[in-house]
Amino acid sequence: METDKRRGSPDDGKGHGDAGAVGSPDSCRPEQPKDPCIIVILGASGDLTSRKLIPALYNLYRKDGLPETFRVVGCGRTPLSDEAFREKLAPEEDPSAWNDFSRNLHYVELSYDSAESYHMLADRLENLDRAAGTGGNRIFYLAIPMFLYTAAVELLGASGLAGTKGGGGWTRLVVEKPYGSDGKSAAELDEAIHRNFDEKQIFRIDHYLAKETVQNILTLRFANAVFEPLWNRNFIRHVDIQAVETLGVGKRASYYEKAGVLRDMFQNHMLQLLALTAMESPNRFDSTAVHDEKIKVFRSLRPFPVDNLFENLILGQYGPGVVDGSPVRGYREEEGVSPSSLTPTFGLMRVFIDNWRWKGVPFFLSSGKRLASKLTRISVTFKDVPVTMFGNALEKTLSPNVLTIGIQPREHITLSFQTKSPGSKMCLRRSEMTFDFKKGYSGPSLTAYEKALIDCLKGDKMLFWHRDGIDLAWSFIDPVLARCEACGEKDRLVPIYQAGSSGPASAKKLREWMSEQCR
Repeated sequence: METDKRRGSPDDGKGHGDAGAVGSPDSCRPEQPKDPCIIVILGASGDLTSRKLIPALYNLYRKDGLPETFRVVGCGRTPLSDEAFREKLAPEEDPSAWNDFSRNLHYVELSYDSAESYHMLADRLENLDRAAGTGGNRIFYLAIPMFLYTAAVELLGASGLAGTKGGGGWTRLVVEKPYGSDGKSAAELDEAIHRNFDEKQIFRIDHYLAKETVQNILTLRFANAVFEPLWNRNFIRHVDIQAVETLGVGKRASYYEKAGVLRDMFQNHMLQLLALTAMESPNRFDSTAVHDEKIKVFRSLRPFPVDNLFENLILGQYGPGVVDGSPVRGYREEEGVSPSSLTPTFGLMRVFIDNWRWKGVPFFLSSGKRLASKLTRISVTFKDVPVTMFGNALEKTLSPNVLTIGIQPREHITLSFQTKSPGSKMCLRRSEMTFDFKKGYSGPSLTAYEKALIDCLKGDKMLFWHRDGIDLAWSFIDPVLARCEACGEKDRLVPIYQAGSSGPASAKKLREWMSEQCR
């Protein structure tokens, strides 16, 4: 075990309290992966590496979340020395810990479609293996654009780096989203990967699944007797799953113009949140059992009524507006976006799950850019009380009980309910009980990428997509995409909404209408 320098100083905000106490640093410290390994990042000169991956690995190093022996090898087209790579990624704070960590960073110039480059990479990795004693264990992380995935995996295989033919050590492949642009391209990508890697080696990452509050959905539902008996069509009116943000498309216009909100968010993140909310209880807490229950949800999704598009799907595109007090431009004015683009940046879908538990309960899935707030949450609205005893004593109708699971920016669980206001008159008011995930806890916590990386190091696939899940998600979304893109009224289907608003006005009307229908 490394010295305390890796964990950070006692007052750095990462942990306090007595060993063994509830919520103490030692009781919830991440288990250190045992196998030494080399983490190879393809796309190391890109934004994902500098913003997410290296900071996540650095923080894991400080929390004892990396193996005792490890190396990180960045690969990119940009020519860099090891020293220049380290300097490029160095944070401004805590230089002593960074100096220790950065000794493990190396760089290899790589052309993604050149067989010679991959053979040079293989030689470099063999030398590092011998020098560091990493035992031939390797993780290849594809932090590159999707159109390069196939060439990369084919050449990893051709150069002997896929590790499927025996020999010492293990090899794992981490694939970022988007996983294809439709069902056909996802199947073709899968075929290319499986020519070179076995399914057990493949880790299809979805960082939403690694968020602490998302994982706590299972705990809330299946570790507490009070919620699960009510978690069905008999008591729940509707479920609202939102993932909205204030940011615009930024520098992702070249990707987003081809993807739009349905490919970017719904096929992956939103359907995963839906599955965790709606799934049955697994018989044990392991990746296979949890995956099997999520698959049952995907198989139970009612085919989307594409012939009734406008009643079940609301799309929109942000125009100019004001966000956080500052004027912002519309999507069509963003760099790299066509002035006549009809790419949706907002989506609201009404979906149904046709199984015993959820028959007839609408699930609203919504996601959008340049909205009034950054918010990811799941709101479960319960049905009204069947008969109210209060009659004319109430000045207005009772509001329903709502269970809200806040995922970001505030991680919390809140239950709203009715109470009487003080005084002689029968006046009811809405009250709340709230649990804040961070309140009363001073131990270590992991960001989504830190959690995903440590699970990959340990070979735990609980929070990663499986092949059949990808196929089922695309089979649900593909007909919607086809209908939208063939629609002769696409300008009507994708109206402009003001940046900084709550989205298209039709989205609010659909929620209100459905709320009344479900009473």
